[in-house]
Amino acid sequence: MGIAYDVIVVGARCAGSPLAMLLARRGHRVLLLDRATFPSDTVSTHLIHPPGAAALHRWGLLDRVTATGCPPIGRYTFDFGPLTLGGAPGTPDSPFAYAPRRTVLDKILVDAAAEAGAEVREAFTVDEVRAGGEMGEVHGRDPGGSPVVERARVVVGADGRNSVVAKAVRPHQYHERPPLTCGYYSYWSDLPLDGTFEIYSRPGRGWAACPTNDGLTMVIGGWPYAELAEHRNDIEGALNRTFELEPGFAERLRGATRESRFAGTSVPNYFRTPFGPGWALVGDAGYNRDFITAQGITDAFQDAELCAGALDEALGGKRPYDEAMEAYRSARDARAMPMYEMTAQIAALEPPDPQMIQLVAAMRGDQDTMDAFARVNSGATSPAEFFAPENVARIIGRAEQTR
Repeated sequence: MGIAYDVIVVGARCAGSPLAMLLARRGHRVLLLDRATFPSDTVSTHLIHPPGAAALHRWGLLDRVTATGCPPIGRYTFDFGPLTLGGAPGTPDSPFAYAPRRTVLDKILVDAAAEAGAEVREAFTVDEVRAGGEMGEVHGRDPGGSPVVERARVVVGADGRNSVVAKAVRPHQYHERPPLTCGYYSYWSDLPLDGTFEIYSRPGRGWAACPTNDGLTMVIGGWPYAELAEHRNDIEGALNRTFELEPGFAERLRGATRESRFAGTSVPNYFRTPFGPGWALVGDAGYNRDFITAQGITDAFQDAELCAGALDEALGGKRPYDEAMEAYRSARDARAMPMYEMTAQIAALEPPDPQMIQLVAAMRGDQDTMDAFARVNSGATSPAEFFAPENVARIIGRAEQTR
């Protein structure tokens, strides 16, 4: 019973394809499986923040994304009702965000994995995963329905929050929170944004708009998960009432044309232990947070790099498997936890507390601080750094001195 592959990756979208590509580029034998064929769509906020765009640049793929006509986003605005802040979300090395359609992005990523030497099988159904010891097995069916069994030293689940790999290995879950918001989006024409990602926050409601491919704008709105059943049968009406909370935005939308049906979801929040004997998890399979901060793709890219580095060390004998993968888990959690906590706070859609009101007011008109705030929301700066008491005191103190 031979082992044909070093790694089998189940799931070929924003975490799986980059992982397969990076491992194949390092000389490992990789099999990449997905039940979908590409190009194909999937429910997604599909914003890539500047740290995610930086990963695409490192991989030599950013030019492919921009070549699709997906516009760069160089400004985030935050409309809180009484006041609006606007800032640059990136750094000099990676100044822009992008929001490519998943039909575009995922195809680029899958093709890059194949070009790197990974074997890609689309329309492949995974029925069972067995992992443990020094080998993992994937039992499934090819596009014609014929049974297939493949073996690897490690099987990686990159197949989202409903991961078949995670269900098989039953990882420990921690820092769990239930679904916090539900959101619905659609695409609109004749709603220009001029390279801006617009974010609107009101008590109990939130919505946003960003430019994407083909001259379209994605508009997404949401409310607390507790109201899911209340609005399920009138999504359009509930969204329109939400948008009317900012009459200027609602007026702009009335001059635009909705070009697609509504798509929506709500998601649980969790961390999962992302490795064990013969298996690993990456992307949403290992860690998920509410979509309100649109961190999913950027997280998936960063997780893929961390996991690829750890697996390369383990497979190459540079470090013991458990040691290398524990370093992956530790680095992932340390990076993700501050944004996870901030996301949960934003997703509560509650009125800001007095200190937050004071901080937001202090930022207005201070472009350096508004840029820093935008970088926090893009993930370029850790929330732990920006919201550190000494930094908050500095911002408020400087505002008091200048007003």
